Amino acid sequence: MLGLVENHSLPRTAAFFDLDKTVIAKSSTLTFSKSFYQGGLINRRAVLRTAYAQFVFLAGGADHDQMERMREYLSALCRGWNVQQVKEIVAETLHDLIDPIIYDEAASLIEEHHTAGRDVVIVSTSGAEVVEPIGELLGADRVVATRMVVGDDGCFTGEVEYYAYGPTKAEAIKDLARSEGYDLDRCFAYSDSATDLPMLDSVGHPFAVNPDRALRKEALAREWPILDFHRPVRLKQRLPAPPRPALVAAAAVGAAAATAGLVWLATRRRAAAG
Repeated sequence: MLGLVENHSLPRTAAFFDLDKTVIAKSSTLTFSKSFYQGGLINRRAVLRTAYAQFVFLAGGADHDQMERMREYLSALCRGWNVQQVKEIVAETLHDLIDPIIYDEAASLIEEHHTAGRDVVIVSTSGAEVVEPIGELLGADRVVATRMVVGDDGCFTGEVEYYAYGPTKAEAIKDLARSEGYDLDRCFAYSDSATDLPMLDSVGHPFAVNPDRALRKEALAREWPILDFHRPVRLKQRLPAPPRPALVAAAAVGAAAATAGLVWLATRRRAAAG
């Protein structure tokens, strides 16, 4: 899709991806609501409320004010949650919940950027406990995500330590550029939301992915490329399975035996001819 290969004599570059509705088809945080309910972290009423929030999010109707209200609601909701339990629930259900909703087009782009020698960075408003395992699943090099304050008892206090949203995403990207040596003019960024305009403005190659109305308008005005991702697919269904060690060993033994056989046959023929 990109057709660009990194010149390693130049400064380093990266591709920055928003997560929800850019790489995956739903909200990463809200997708785990049923699992959190089954783990005893939330009640049925909270499940219904997060289901409605997911609907609003998918319909493209979550503007800045609604996102702020959602942040306040989720911050209050997770107050008192045991962080280790949250991590365990996410780890146990990650493949069942997230793998099926990864856009095939996004996975291909991530591969292309890695092949071109660029780092891949996931930049998401969702919490680090959710985003970091997803980033690992996708093969991302780094993750920028919202961080909640954790008390001495190992539970969330309900306060936000760092909110990865709007201008703070752009600030995080610029901080990474300074620490990692990225040339932002040669970097790429992808997002679906107008709230990520500061992030998109920070790089030389911004892309609008499944854009909301406001971002589509801006992308058209600025002549930014607009991408349409619509094919969720499990990673294991699109990537060739690595050969099992036993099969590799068997193939190596077979090849060695075949080579030895050919050498023996050639020797016999030379002896017979002599």
